[in-house]
Amino acid sequence: MFIKKIGIDLGTATTLVYLPKKGVVVNEPTVVAISIEDNRILAVGSQAKEMLGRTPETIIALRPMK
Repeated sequence: MFIKKIGIDLGTATTLVYLPKKGVVVNEPTVVAISIEDNRILAVGSQAKEMLGRTPETIIALRPMK
């Protein structure tokens, strides 16, 4: 059986993923952009952060961990 250890930090500002011997492999803002019309995820991380405060009424960009 193959077991891989991984560390995940779902912070209010930043999400981090850590792998032994590789260090931090993901360091992204904890932000998501969602379509209100069909509840579809449109962007996450840096792309969604750029959308904060700049979306039309049909899209919401938010920090889900706050």
